[in-house]
Amino acid sequence: MSYERHYSVHKTLTKDVIHKKVSGVCGGIAKHYELPRLGVRIAAIVALFSFPVVTGVAYIVAAMLLPTRK
Repeated sequence: MSYERHYSVHKTLTKDVIHKKVSGVCGGIAKHYELPRLGVRIAAIVALFSFPVVTGVAYIVAAMLLPTRK
């Protein structure tokens, strides 16, 4: 009996360079999880005001590490 799952679609989290405002991180997250881009951007801004250091560092690290969609 095999319990391995096989998926036909391999989605990877990438930056969205088409719909980017700053670096494309929020657009890429919205595209990956199929959420509205505006909602993700508003959530990022709220998080930035609530937890400025953590959110700022996380955004910068994500901007550096996430690959760009080709």
